[in-house]
Amino acid sequence: MPRASVGVLISGRGSNMAALLYASQAPDCPYEIVLVVSNVPDAPGLALAAAEGVPVFARAHQGLKRAEYDAIIDAELDRHGVQFVALAGYMRLLSDSFVSKWQGRCLNIHPSLLPLHKGLDVHEAVLAAGETVTGCTVHLVTPALDDGPILGQLRVAVVADDTPNRLAVRVHYAEHQLYPRVLAELVKARTSPDAVLSRVRALALALPETDEKLSHGAPGFFVRGGKFFAYFSYNH
Repeated sequence: MPRASVGVLISGRGSNMAALLYASQAPDCPYEIVLVVSNVPDAPGLALAAAEGVPVFARAHQGLKRAEYDAIIDAELDRHGVQFVALAGYMRLLSDSFVSKWQGRCLNIHPSLLPLHKGLDVHEAVLAAGETVTGCTVHLVTPALDDGPILGQLRVAVVADDTPNRLAVRVHYAEHQLYPRVLAELVKARTSPDAVLSRVRALALALPETDEKLSHGAPGFFVRGGKFFAYFSYNH
């Protein structure tokens, strides 16, 4: 089965992007990174991606409305055939139109155990709250900040004399383990034959006067009183 095409959005050094990229080099990885995008033209992560042979696109967001800028990014993602979008330190809120288009296929990683400690200055908040455990979360992106369905989490212990910087380093290690695994799981779930059949069924049966029955042992969809217009085969 062809690997799914992933676009990664970054604003800085792109360490999580690098984790996704190097994980994708495993022969059994179900995705490949086909584009890295940044709203910061001199973001260090762009140079790393380019050195690894990944196409990059950079465009400063200043002077553009959020929806206008996101439309530019979206067009570039489409041009490269991107199927899934991974936010990896992308420090901009996305427009509702962008989120709606990529619903269920856009994910983000956050350095806390959501729903705790959303937003910025997470490690300071963890220490100020006296937490003994923190971690990281991968979630689907929704219009609300850090509020989408949780796909996976990894716990990290808080040490007695921790500082925000020391804690951030350990949480980063955890992020680099969690993000590639969860992205791979999402891709497999969304591209498996059963998942594809479920989407085909929903689209077909939403049409008027349609029904489903087996054809040559495989699911088929037809207009009542007419011919089949869609077949589903697990072998193709």
